[in-house]
Amino acid sequence: MTSIQVAEPRWRPRLARAVFLRYDKVRGTDLLMMPERVVVLRGQAGDVLRLCDGERDVPRIVGELAARFPVAPVTADVPEFLDRMRVEGWLR
Repeated sequence: MTSIQVAEPRWRPRLARAVFLRYDKVRGTDLLMMPERVVVLRGQAGDVLRLCDGERDVPRIVGELAARFPVAPVTADVPEFLDRMRVEGWLR
């Protein structure tokens, strides 16, 4: 079992080279498109991943999401989510 660590604050996440974020109008949700694989994203995952542009660090991403979703537990959930995406190889 892979252990999830809290995202490094200075890390500036971005999608891996072969990964693309697309909105699927038919499903009404965001998708991660990869060679030979598609991942259907749930909830606000697409909103989080859209901020992963390689320019924003983790605290800035968390801050922007906290402003958009003030009652959501983004301070705890977003760094963990980003780490899971990195473990999967979808973020670098």
